[in-house]
Amino acid sequence: MGYVSAVPPPRTDPAADPEADAAAARGGGSRRSVAAALLLGALGATVVLLASGRTWARGTAAAAGGDALPLAADGRAVTGVPAALAIVALAALVAVFAVRGRSRLLVSGLLALSGLGAVLAALAGAGDRAALDDAAARTTADTAAHAAALTHTAWPYVAAAGAFLILLAGLLALRFGRSWPAMGGRYERDGTPRPRKAPVVDPDRPEDLWKALDRGEDPTSGR
Repeated sequence: MGYVSAVPPPRTDPAADPEADAAAARGGGSRRSVAAALLLGALGATVVLLASGRTWARGTAAAAGGDALPLAADGRAVTGVPAALAIVALAALVAVFAVRGRSRLLVSGLLALSGLGAVLAALAGAGDRAALDDAAARTTADTAAHAAALTHTAWPYVAAAGAFLILLAGLLALRFGRSWPAMGGRYERDGTPRPRKAPVVDPDRPEDLWKALDRGEDPTSGR
């Protein structure tokens, strides 16, 4: 008499495939990281460009008659570095999906460095007064004039926040960029020659018969 166990055998669910579940999880994580990098990079660059066009500093300059002339300097007058790096970041964000392998790693590093450089430049320009001093010299036609009653706005810090988003996008690209798809990858040929399809010869059309003869084919072989 054979031994009969009271414990039921483990059930195998054909739909439960650990490898398939892991692959699906990796695909979902890849899509999320792509979406996050695109959103952070595009939003950060937009914020930096908008903030660079706003007024970063205000002050006054003493005129010849003793009047105080108002002065203002926007972000591009203070420093053009954040706006320039934001444009570089946009180009790098697009280029990340156009390249693969080591080139993608280099472009991702460029994206991250653009964000970091824009952060540092924006914070350095938050307390800058050179732009207002130059404006005072131009306004009063006195090279020795300096701006007075100097105040700064919050726009440099807004630009720094946008640049930080670019930095995050670059870090995401460095971490997950290897699994991201490449632009137009599905349309790339693998290099294998494709067989040519022989043209169909209609025996009732004389022009098809002559073309077949010119190609060295026997138009009557298919009959």
